[in-house]
Amino acid sequence: MAHEIPNPLETLTLPQLRERTSMKWRAFEPDVLPLWVAEMDVPLADPVARALTDLVSRGDTGYPSGTAYAEALAAFAAERWDWDGIAVERSTIVPDVMMGIVEVLRLITRPGEQVIVNNPVYPPFYSFIEHMDRRILEAPAGQDGRLDLAVLEGAMEQATAGGAGAAYLLCNPHNPLGTVHTASELEAVAALAERHGVRVVADEIHGPLVLPGSRFVPYLSVAGSERGFALMSASKGWNLAGLKAALAVAGPEAAKDLARMPEEVSHGPSHVGVVAHTAALREGGPWLDALLAGLDRNQELLAQLVAEHLPTIGYRSPEATFLAWLDCRALGLDESGADGRGNVMTSSGPAAFFLQHARVALNAGSAFGTGGVGHCRLNYATSTSILTEAVERMADAVADA
Repeated sequence: MAHEIPNPLETLTLPQLRERTSMKWRAFEPDVLPLWVAEMDVPLADPVARALTDLVSRGDTGYPSGTAYAEALAAFAAERWDWDGIAVERSTIVPDVMMGIVEVLRLITRPGEQVIVNNPVYPPFYSFIEHMDRRILEAPAGQDGRLDLAVLEGAMEQATAGGAGAAYLLCNPHNPLGTVHTASELEAVAALAERHGVRVVADEIHGPLVLPGSRFVPYLSVAGSERGFALMSASKGWNLAGLKAALAVAGPEAAKDLARMPEEVSHGPSHVGVVAHTAALREGGPWLDALLAGLDRNQELLAQLVAEHLPTIGYRSPEATFLAWLDCRALGLDESGADGRGNVMTSSGPAAFFLQHARVALNAGSAFGTGGVGHCRLNYATSTSILTEAVERMADAVADA
């Protein structure tokens, strides 16, 4: 009988978590409950810990080599997503998903051209793209959190006017809305992209984190996606942000573009990171299942806590990720904007209010683009006790305001 893996979210105590030296636990004073940046309050999965321990014991900390990561991802995709479309020869290691996105966009767009995003969306989409001298064009998601295909087509027409090149940076699953795009939605995206000559680049870092009741569909698995790209990683699914490594995967008709990727890009990911991600994909399935069950319970608990303690805050249970998008506009807290890094610290608004008065750190919605003002992103990948205390603190702060 297989050993049952306990819920990873209930393994570590608050004092143990406060010993951590990563960004989530060191950005704020010790009395703050940090539910912001996308780190999970979990221990390493045993297969990953073993792989790293073995690596260190051998002194095997040189440069990355081989295609084990891509092979592990291909096997994981076949088992989890019934998709056999990852060809090792159409993939390459990159430092992380965002740097991979930047390098792919350099291959398929020129300076000054536009990159379409579905706002509100992950803040680095804005900062990284603008830093590389491309321009953001927003195509807002619908009120239901799903893709608005009519709005998307309008953006594609605008971006390609006069024969300009353009790309569409698709967040699949979507951060922060938690939407899992369906096969029919993605097929429609592919058809629109082909019609308008727009290249699609899919950020699929949250692909392993689809909650029960929904199913992840890789963009490159749908008809018409042959000229697209996907960026994938074990980083979010197994909490490996500090172990840098990701994969850029090209569709069959994008292989020649990927082959132009500068060789030095593959020097960015670390050998240690590649080994950790490979172990997670190959052997970390049972741990991931335990995590997903815990996350599903947490999102249900969060819905109950918000309904009971913060009924004026709007909350739609996500289909994926461990991130909740809270509509705090009814609280009437004006928001002046996020800091330059897109983080939680703002001079006003709900995130600043909850940090100051509840000692709970959330991400400010204004960092996520148009439509984000008045919202917060909450990371519920923590224990039920921390999650409960955080919402109760927030409720007390609102009641006292």
